[in-house]
Order: sequence, then C-alpha cells, then structure tokens
Amino acid sequence: MSEPAQPLALLVEDDDAIAFLLRFLLQRLGCRVVAAKDGVEAMEAIESGEVARLVLLDMMLPVHDGLTLLGRLRSLPRWEGVPVVMLTAKGEQGFVDKAFAAGASDFVQKPFNPTELMERLKPLLAAA
Repeated sequence: MSEPAQPLALLVEDDDAIAFLLRFLLQRLGCRVVAAKDGVEAMEAIESGEVARLVLLDMMLPVHDGLTLLGRLRSLPRWEGVPVVMLTAKGEQGFVDKAFAAGASDFVQKPFNPTELMERLKPLLAAA
C-alpha cells in the first residue's frame, strides 16, 4: 500500500526571509511547496501548474498584486475550492474586506506568530 501523496501548497511571497519561514511551516504540516516570488511566477503557477490544496498569498507583490492573483485564481474552476490565506503588513479593514470579497479564506497580518499560523492552516488543509 503506497503512502498518500503530500498535499501541495502554493506559496507566493516576495520577501526571502518570510518565504523561508513559511516554507518551513508548510513543510512541517506535511506539504510539498511550490514558491513564487512575484506576480508573474504566481500567475504561471495558477495558469499552468498543479492545483494546490492550499495557497499562501502575499497582498503586496511585484507585477501582479495579491488581489489580482486571487481574482484570477477564483475565476478558474479547477482552483474554485482551494483555500487561500492572504498575508500582508497592511491590516487596514479596507484591505481585509477586499480580500474576503475576492474569495480569501483567511487573512493574516504580518508579523505573524508562526505557531498560531500553523494552527490556522491545519483545518484548511484538512478540509481541502
């Protein structure tokens, strides 16, 4: 009997230090991680890559911002049910409202507590 495949997580973050930490956390949760550093790489992953079980998506990115990427992702039927957690240093209510209106599953403000973030991701991965 073969072991189940590790769930895939798409990580979209342009800050190397934060991306390193997020990759580590996702791997601790048992995920394979595909990372994108900007909107172009993220769009390629969304358009032609494997569908992830979870997406961590920074709001502020070079080229395409997180809301643009979220809109594109939600417009594709194959990504329809994938949980998307938005990450941003901007915690103003307007950004939060826009993220949820665009289809975000959760919203995490930077800096974040790594343990708390992992606890918030676990049920999203389990449900996906």
